Amino acid sequence: MSLTHPSPDPVRQPSLFSTEAADPALADLAGLLAGPGEVVRMGGTARVSVVVDAAWRVHALVAELAARGVPASWEPTEDGRHLVRTAYATTLAPLATAWLRGTAKQVPAGFHLNGRRLRLWLAAAGAVDPAGCQLGLGPADEECWPTVRAGLAAVGLPAAFVEPADGGPAYRIAGRRRMARLAELVGDRPPAAPAAGWPGAGG
Repeated sequence: MSLTHPSPDPVRQPSLFSTEAADPALADLAGLLAGPGEVVRMGGTARVSVVVDAAWRVHALVAELAARGVPASWEPTEDGRHLVRTAYATTLAPLATAWLRGTAKQVPAGFHLNGRRLRLWLAAAGAVDPAGCQLGLGPADEECWPTVRAGLAAVGLPAAFVEPADGGPAYRIAGRRRMARLAELVGDRPPAAPAAGWPGAGG
């Protein structure tokens, strides 16, 4: 899997609400589950996985997971994408307990988004364009979507729903002020990410 590594963006002063304002934590993986990520249980352990559409996302996610003490691997899928998944770990069991009802994904009570959770979601399933950013959702997670949308609004990112027929399911964040807010929250572009693929990095 070939990949170039652009130069890092200039360092800027982190705000109180940005991703730099807190240390990485396992709870941040809720950002993957807010999007298309999945969690499964096996005995007293659990595994988190997500299918992504670009090689840079693999590198970004493996690095983010490693920063949280979670080893991850990847493999190609039959449709030309990449499956990123953690090993089964007891440390991920609480995440599965919170997010699963049986085998179905369900947003837990008290769910909220923050910079680090959004960063993982964006790395896995965010598509930035000149007019905004689209954050992909799990196609089978309809019951989760309204709560996730409320979580976006609560951090100053009200979003419009994108229907599957229009390239979704996803939530779309649009407008200069909201995109600036998203850029503030998710922090600097990962080294593997293209400048055009990260909020605030392509201008």
